[in-house]
Amino acid sequence: MKAAIVQPNYIPWRGYFDLIDDVDVFVFYDDAQYTKRDWRNRNMIKTADGTMWLTVPVKNQERVLKINQTGIDYGTAWIENHVENIRRWYSRAPHYAQYARSFGELIERPYGSISEMDIALCRWIMEVLGIKTRICLSSELSAHGSRTEKLINILKALGATTYLSGPSARGYIDGSLFIENKICLEYKAYDYGPYPQLWGDFVGSVSVLDMIFNAGSDARKHLKSRSANEVAAA
Repeated sequence: MKAAIVQPNYIPWRGYFDLIDDVDVFVFYDDAQYTKRDWRNRNMIKTADGTMWLTVPVKNQERVLKINQTGIDYGTAWIENHVENIRRWYSRAPHYAQYARSFGELIERPYGSISEMDIALCRWIMEVLGIKTRICLSSELSAHGSRTEKLINILKALGATTYLSGPSARGYIDGSLFIENKICLEYKAYDYGPYPQLWGDFVGSVSVLDMIFNAGSDARKHLKSRSANEVAAA
C-alpha cells in the first residue's frame, strides 16, 4: 500500500492533487508545526498583471502552534476579497460558473482552524477531479517522533509499504530509516504540460482552481505528471 503525508495547504497547485491521486492513502499532516509565510494559508492565482497572492489571515500566535490549532482571523473581509478576486480574474474562464458557487459556499463557512478549512476545500477539489484516494489525519494516528521517525510511525500505523514524498523533502528525509523499516521510498515527479489558460503565457505554479475554471471536466486530463516517480529506497 502506498501512502503520502503532506501538510494541509490552501487551494494548492495541481501537483498536490496529482500526488494524492498517486497513492492509496493520503495523510493530511495536520499536527505538524504551523509555519508562517508558507502554503498553509495562502496560494496564487493568475491575473492579467501576473500572479496574485490570496492569503487567509490567521490569529496572532503567542506560542508555537500546530496547524490544526491555528485559528483563522475573521476580523477582516478576506473572504469577500478572495471571492471577488477570483470572480474578477476567472469570470471569463469557460467553466467558472460551474464551480464558483460551490467554492464560495465552502470558503464562507466558519472553521475552527486553518487546517479544517484547507482540508474541506481539498476534499471538494478531489471530488471535482474525480480523485478517490482514502484520506486520514495524522492527528488521528497518535504517531510520535521527530521528522523521519514520525513519518515512519505514521506509515506503520497505516500498514503502508511505500511512501511517496514530495521532492523538496530530500534535504531532511533519512532514507536509511526507510530501508531499516522495509518501507520503499519514492519521490514525486512534477512534470506537467500546459492547459488552456487566460492572460498570456502559461503559468503552471498557481492554484489548481485555475485549471478547474479553465478546463472544467477536462481538468483530470491535465492532472498527471509526464515523468515517472523516482524510487530512492526499496
